[in-house]
Amino acid sequence: MNDILQYKGYYAVVHFSAIDEVFHGKILGIDDLVIFEGSSVRELKKAFHEAVDDYLETCASIGKEPNKTYKGSFNVRIPTDLHKQAAQFAALYNMSLNDFVRVAIHFALVNEQKLHKELLVEA
Repeated sequence: MNDILQYKGYYAVVHFSAIDEVFHGKILGIDDLVIFEGSSVRELKKAFHEAVDDYLETCASIGKEPNKTYKGSFNVRIPTDLHKQAAQFAALYNMSLNDFVRVAIHFALVNEQKLHKELLVEA
């Protein structure tokens, strides 16, 4: 999570453009496109905070829910062998594949710090 900013419960992914010599970012977890930029890290963070504050004020003034609505379902594409292994694992534990994926995602989120360290070692 090196390229992520957080403010008031909102996250943004940030990048650097060597061509334009500017940092730029986009707020995640909302239905609208809100971008910001800065020529230094300090400017980028300030622009992010201003973008979040402005977005929240705009949503309040027009009576819009600012957060993205999630349906609770999504498609996942995985290699066929991994699909087979997951289905077999779920069957062994008398659970649906859907429940297995839910448990696996929950496990990953609960163990985020440990997983993050392991992912850095692998990279």
